[in-house]
Amino acid sequence: MKTAELFDQKTVFSLEVFPPKPDADESVIYETLGQLSDIQPDFISVTYGAGGGKNGCKTIQIASDIQKKYGVESVAHLPCINLTKAQAREILDKMQEAGIENILALRGDRTGDTEVPGDFRHASDLIAFIKAHYDFNIIAACYPEVHPESTGAVEDLKWLKYKVDCGADHLITQLFLDNGYFFDFQEKARIAGISAPIEAGIMPVTNKRQIERMVKLCGVELPKKFVRVLEKYEHNETALRDAGIAYAIDQITDLIAEGADGIHLYTMNNSYIAHRIFDAVQSQISVANRVCS
Repeated sequence: MKTAELFDQKTVFSLEVFPPKPDADESVIYETLGQLSDIQPDFISVTYGAGGGKNGCKTIQIASDIQKKYGVESVAHLPCINLTKAQAREILDKMQEAGIENILALRGDRTGDTEVPGDFRHASDLIAFIKAHYDFNIIAACYPEVHPESTGAVEDLKWLKYKVDCGADHLITQLFLDNGYFFDFQEKARIAGISAPIEAGIMPVTNKRQIERMVKLCGVELPKKFVRVLEKYEHNETALRDAGIAYAIDQITDLIAEGADGIHLYTMNNSYIAHRIFDAVQSQISVANRVCS
C-alpha cells in the first residue's frame, strides 16, 4: 500500500529502524522488528544501510521482509548524492522486484566541500527521476527549524514546494523538540501551497551523547524545558531515558491533539522505548482516528 493513501483514513503512526552494520549479527534486527510489529504501526521505514554502499542491499531485504514476514507496510530510504542514474535505476529495479512501493528519497550527507560525485545534486532531482520512470509512492524530508544549509525559512519552503511539485506524495519532518516550530512550519507550508501530508518526526532523546550529536548535525534548538530535564538527569542514565520518553510522549500527545497528520517515531532500534511511547499515546490515536472516520 502506498503510504500517502493512509492519511485519508487516520492519524498515521509509523516507525523508523536502521539496518545492522556489515559485520553485525542480523538476527538482532529481526528480533527487534518482531517486537515492533506488535505495535501494528502503519508502516516501518528502513534507513539506507549503516555505512552505505553495498550495505544498502540490507535495506531492500529488510524492507521486503517487514512486509512479507510481519505484515507491515515498509518504506525504503534512498540517498542519492553518490549515485549515477544507472546506479539509481539498478537500486530502484531491485526495490520494485522486492515488492517495495514506498521510497523516502533523500539527498544524503555531503562530505566536506567536495563536489557531488553522482548525477543527483538534490533530493528533488531523484524525486523527479523516480516519478518519470517508476510508480513508487515518494516520501521526502522537511525541516521545521529550516534545513541547516538553507539561507532562511522562505527559501527552504520554496525548495520544499519544488520537491512536492517534482512528485513527493508525503513528507516526514526532521526531529524537533519544540512543537511550536512544527505548528508554525505546518501553517506556512499550507500557505505556500504544500498540500502533501506532513508527518511529525519524533526522536526520544535518551542519552547526552545523542543530544550533542543531534544539535551538531541537525541544528535542533533545545527548549528551556528540555535543558532543565537534561541538567537534572544527565548523570543518571535510567532517569534520563525515562525523562526522554516522557518528553516524547508529551510532544506526541500535543501534536495529535492539534491535528497533526501523523507521527513518525525514530526508534533507534530500541523496541522497549517504542513500546513505552506507543502504549502511552495509543488511546489518543484511537480517539483521533474515530474523529477522522
